[in-house]
Amino acid sequence: MTAQGVYQNFAIDRVVYGKPAADTLLAEAARLGAQRVFLLVSRTLDRETPWVHEMRTVLGARYAGFRDGMPPHTPRQSVLEATAQAREVEADLIVTFGGGSGTDAGKMIRLALKHDIRAIEDFDRFVVRVAPDGSRAVVDYEPPDVPQIAIPTTLSGGDFNPSAGATDTRTMLKEIYRHPKLVPSVIVLDPAVTVRTPQWLWLSSGIRALDHAVETVCAPAADVRSRLEAIQAITLLARALPRTHQDPNDLAARLDAQLAVWLSMEHNRFGVSMGASHGIGHVLGGTCNVPHGYTSCVMLPSVLRYNESANAERQALVAEAFGRAGEPAWRVVHEFIAGLGLPRSLAAVGVTPERFETVANAALLDHYLHTNPRPIHGVDDIMEILRMAA
Repeated sequence: MTAQGVYQNFAIDRVVYGKPAADTLLAEAARLGAQRVFLLVSRTLDRETPWVHEMRTVLGARYAGFRDGMPPHTPRQSVLEATAQAREVEADLIVTFGGGSGTDAGKMIRLALKHDIRAIEDFDRFVVRVAPDGSRAVVDYEPPDVPQIAIPTTLSGGDFNPSAGATDTRTMLKEIYRHPKLVPSVIVLDPAVTVRTPQWLWLSSGIRALDHAVETVCAPAADVRSRLEAIQAITLLARALPRTHQDPNDLAARLDAQLAVWLSMEHNRFGVSMGASHGIGHVLGGTCNVPHGYTSCVMLPSVLRYNESANAERQALVAEAFGRAGEPAWRVVHEFIAGLGLPRSLAAVGVTPERFETVANAALLDHYLHTNPRPIHGVDDIMEILRMAA
């Protein structure tokens, strides 16, 4: 039987890489016909670098307003506040400059503008709901019509994702919103504007990208193309991250890491679901406030170890991509993370055993727990993984 599958085209119009961010922003804003550009930027980048000022300057009369700062994991209330500012200036283009929480916030602002969302509870009807059997109920709704340009300064990859994650602070659950047109219209990969990203954030978000690639390779539904692109992403990250760890000013290595992120996110186009590392990671982020990249640092090796009996052949491809053929993938990844000076246990990120049951129960509500290569039947299985990562 011949291979079958679906390649989903999303609404990404362009990826511009290796070119200066400010000049690219002006060119793309003009191409999109934007007259009222609203910037959502990292507070640190605004206060400690010239880049935000440069963007405002080059936009000239097209610049309408900005907000600096978005809390981690994109709380709904913060999205509402930013939306109010964008609404007030009648924004016709949202530009996000910073990390993954800001990128997701840009998507959520566009959703809120389209549907006139003005209260926290108004987001409820757009959330992707997961049933006890793991099936997802994705809401069909009119997509945003205000476009977004994303200029990422980390490697989390949300800019290539047709989903957004935002935290409902009433329940402290990070929830998913999905639509093919939630993706930015333009993604700008400029390694020069990433050099002020804190090393812990740059490197740990790189492990997040590695997590995307590894769980794609290991996914039962991965086809040849998605698997090959993910393997190439692993190979690039295995080389680029240590180089940027040793020399933060190595722009060639930084661009390689950014291109690896692009490859690592292609699983979205093939409909390849992630596994337990992502599923548990969502809960560690929204419920336990663990930084996005750190969730992958502490979970990916243990999830690989848990899954080894179910997909050893796929995990062998992961080890081979690191240049360590024949070794257990979980150990290869564990040692790679250690070499970057990143945390490798739940204890190291402040998640103690008394919280494990809360995490496990919440994780069962995440779709990716139900698409893990080794079936997860309940809380006990998740507790086993958490104890491995303790």
